[in-house]
Amino acid sequence: MTFLSRALLILGTILLSHACYSAYEHASLISSVPSARRPSSSSVPATKSFTPPSTALPLDISIETVVSVVLICVGLVMGAEQLKPISWRVWAGQAEIESGGGGPFQGLEDRVGFMDIRVRNRFLDLRVMDTRKGGG
Repeated sequence: MTFLSRALLILGTILLSHACYSAYEHASLISSVPSARRPSSSSVPATKSFTPPSTALPLDISIETVVSVVLICVGLVMGAEQLKPISWRVWAGQAEIESGGGGPFQGLEDRVGFMDIRVRNRFLDLRVMDTRKGGG
């Protein structure tokens, strides 16, 4: 990773943690304030209802969060390795060389297409003969 990508990652992480802490403090402040400011039911006329203050995050916390996420994404992209070209021909050639000439799908090519059920009968005959001889 280059110096610039690490610096962006560190700055973005610090900003994101600060935005999280600010959102936590804002939520704790909002949860404690309305109960103290809520008017008594006798002082508020029946036609008007009490509406608590807005609980939405302030704009500066939202902007700080978005900026920090963008900085983290840019830092990750800048620090990533170069992408390698995708080529089936190259991959299959390397896999064939590594497997000793069989290729990546050799297991599929070697399997039996249909099972011969007569082979099962031979195994059953061998088992019957083995039990007659006194084997297990």
